[in-house]
Amino acid sequence: MSKVKVARKSTRIDMTAMSDVTVLLLTFFMLTSTFVKKEPVQVTTPASVSEIKIPETNILSILIDPKGKVFMSMDKQGDMMQTLDSVGNHYGITFTDQEKNKFKLASTFGIPIKSMKAYLALKPDEQDKVLASYGIPTDSIDNQFKVWIQKARVINPNFRIAIKADQSTPYKVIKDVMNSLQDLRENRYNLITALKNQTAK
Repeated sequence: MSKVKVARKSTRIDMTAMSDVTVLLLTFFMLTSTFVKKEPVQVTTPASVSEIKIPETNILSILIDPKGKVFMSMDKQGDMMQTLDSVGNHYGITFTDQEKNKFKLASTFGIPIKSMKAYLALKPDEQDKVLASYGIPTDSIDNQFKVWIQKARVINPNFRIAIKADQSTPYKVIKDVMNSLQDLRENRYNLITALKNQTAK
């Protein structure tokens, strides 16, 4: 009696549908994700139970490191350029279009205005090294921080101010920043914190 031959079936699996799904997911995540801005210093925010979300647009961020140095950032490049121009005019400094274009690409800034031209002449990797050692002056004699806030508010009246400070930053430094904001009648701002029992981002 002859053996019955079982027909061999192909083990090939068509992966076309899987690759289509992968490409769609990748595209979705690329279009919906937001990139975290590079900051000149590492900041560990204090913990709180507040879950209020800060808006994603029209944000003026103030970053305060543990040593009390103050840095700022804006979410729109056009606002960055116009604010630099306005602050420069206030101090009698004229910036070229090339310098403004370099400035608008910075994720965070914190250089005394008198040193800004020399800073913008540096290469990007050199700027990163230099930035952490400066900070916007906030002392009573030359409070450039106030000027930056004032000019930024004129450029964009819809700015929401967000303060991000390290949990070990001295209270006096935070109070000086808040006093400067109050002097400008900026009494509404958000404090960026981490949720309790969660790691700060």
